[in-house]
Amino acid sequence: MKNQIRDPQTSILGDVKGIIFDYGGTLDTAGCHWGKMLWRAYERQQVPVTEEQFRDAYVYGERTLGRNPIIRPDDTFHRTLSTKIRLEMEHLCTQGAWDASENDFKEKHEAVLNDLYSEVQRITAHSAEVLTELHKRYPMVLVSNFYGNIACVLREFGLDGFFLDIVESAVVGIRKPDPRIFTLGVEALNTHHPSPITPQEILVVGDSFYKDILPAQKAGCKTAWFKGEGWTSEEYNESIPDLIINDLQGLL
Repeated sequence: MKNQIRDPQTSILGDVKGIIFDYGGTLDTAGCHWGKMLWRAYERQQVPVTEEQFRDAYVYGERTLGRNPIIRPDDTFHRTLSTKIRLEMEHLCTQGAWDASENDFKEKHEAVLNDLYSEVQRITAHSAEVLTELHKRYPMVLVSNFYGNIACVLREFGLDGFFLDIVESAVVGIRKPDPRIFTLGVEALNTHHPSPITPQEILVVGDSFYKDILPAQKAGCKTAWFKGEGWTSEEYNESIPDLIINDLQGLL
């Protein structure tokens, strides 16, 4: 799929004075939902469970991490991903979906972790190349639903020098799809910019139609939907985002 602009006569980037980026699913998976990223690794490493069983474990893991202070501010992404996979696999075992021995559990956990981490390293390296160019042209901030350790994760992948500020859900107490978190992003951009930037002059880039595109539009911003493999087969009104991309390169 080629990058799509709703009005082919005028690029929206010509009016943009600042950019707000999502992190998870956007800069680390090239638009692919994290549930799908994990499931593909489970498939590649032949973890003997069905996708339906995995989905249940994935939801369990995300809710557990969201409700409990398991991830610490200084935890790397490698450690975060290891914890996430362990929670999922433990759930699969306790629910009877996977009768794994201790050695099987350890081997599959390590295999899925190494598989996924190498993928994220490859994708974030490409993201860094694009962000390097965008950083020369626009002030940028990050707005992310994350566990309180996003600053550590950005340093881990060499993405920490691109953003003037970070608005992280675990820190500000507001989670997407609440539009207020994007309003905080707009305010963060203006804090670091010599002249006022209106929401209409800010482009929000994210992979989630529900958590990024719709709430960012409600906050008054322009939107670029990074369309990748979703968690469901739901179809969306593609006339809503101002720009549709399938590679960050489409922003240059």
